[in-house]
Amino acid sequence: MSTLNQVKAGNAVTVAKIHGEGALKRRVMDMGITKGVEILVRKVAPLGDPMEITVRGYELSIRKHDAEIIEVL
Repeated sequence: MSTLNQVKAGNAVTVAKIHGEGALKRRVMDMGITKGVEILVRKVAPLGDPMEITVRGYELSIRKHDAEIIEVL
């Protein structure tokens, strides 16, 4: 199992599960990141934070801390 923060730029993955509770999990889900959705990692900043992803046809920047709770296949 890996998490979104471990995915290299240019790779596409599918969300398997979102860990965590409360406001952080809700915020991630409100951005359109839900189980079964495909995510393309477009770019990762030179120091690794943030990362730019494409979800449901739109581009999104997400912090590494937030990406740690997203389990991907």
